[in-house]
Amino acid sequence: MDDRSEAAAGVPTDRSKQPAPSAARSTHPRRRVAVVGLGDISALHLAAIADLPDADLVAVCDTDAARCAEVAERLGVPGFASHGELLERVRPDVVHVCTPHATHGLVGTDALAAGAHVLTEKPLDATLAAARAFADAARAAYASAGRKTGVCLQNRYNATTLALRDALASGEFGSPVGARAGLWWHRTPEYYAAAPWRGTWAGSGGGVLMNQAIHTIDLLGLLLGPPLEVAGHAATYGLPVEVEDTAAMSLLHPGGLRSTLTATNLHASNAPVLLEVGTTRGALRIDDGTLTWHPAAAGAAIELAAEPAVDGARAYWGASHGALIVDFHARLADPEPFWIDPDAALPSLAALREVYAASGLIDPRDR
Repeated sequence: MDDRSEAAAGVPTDRSKQPAPSAARSTHPRRRVAVVGLGDISALHLAAIADLPDADLVAVCDTDAARCAEVAERLGVPGFASHGELLERVRPDVVHVCTPHATHGLVGTDALAAGAHVLTEKPLDATLAAARAFADAARAAYASAGRKTGVCLQNRYNATTLALRDALASGEFGSPVGARAGLWWHRTPEYYAAAPWRGTWAGSGGGVLMNQAIHTIDLLGLLLGPPLEVAGHAATYGLPVEVEDTAAMSLLHPGGLRSTLTATNLHASNAPVLLEVGTTRGALRIDDGTLTWHPAAAGAAIELAAEPAVDGARAYWGASHGALIVDFHARLADPEPFWIDPDAALPSLAALREVYAASGLIDPRDR
């Protein structure tokens, strides 16, 4: 049984229906937090940590000495070039992993072994084998010591995603019959040159599917159930990188439901992600930050929810990263695992790596 069928069968326990969180709770003692990896995404983590009422940033780490020194001085905390040294000397309660993909499992597993909870950026790792090993370590750390691991699949916290899940659960809009999704984003050669690991199989584990569309693949599984079968093709058409810049895939979900996804980094701009679930009564569509209901019968579309406005160059990222980080910290005292743990993150990674194997981009034995 593979990762997708295991998840669909409830092995391990499926937490895809975990209720969305509300406000953070403050019933636990203050926690000491460290951030490992100070690239672009770390800014969101550092900002969220600064706003937590019961957490203190105590250390940062990056292999880029100049970058590490600048951030450490600006935030008034010690900086380290080695995550191992940080763990040994600082002993943080929580570690945020914001390193390149191929080091997520290594850093995360080491942090768990050092006694910390872990919140890692997606994906779990650059290969499925490494991701499974990380998931095994996370499961063991939770079982033996209650240490939790969360994965930043933050689009699950989007206002439109939550509203779409509620709409489907209500039955008011009919039963799902399938879904479609599309991601048309823009990446330049300079984007990859700024962080060369992004454009390599060894460092990133993939291109547009792994680094951008994995969030949308995750949402298709969240809404329709983890994929049981996957077909598709990925290739590099325009960017000077090893990894794919364009892909299409079809996913078969429980109950015979099918979804399709197209994704590219060759678009002229970063357009809004499209996600539509067709139902027996019409279609529920997320587009341009808005969830609308399109009845099959004659009638105008009805707006059901909208994302809060976000400014800046990366406004298309949305505002949900902070919500996930706040909720992860708020749930650390809860008895159950975090609802987006490594086991919840494996199906989307397994699905896209299967497309890579089918496209001849990776060895099928190294999905």
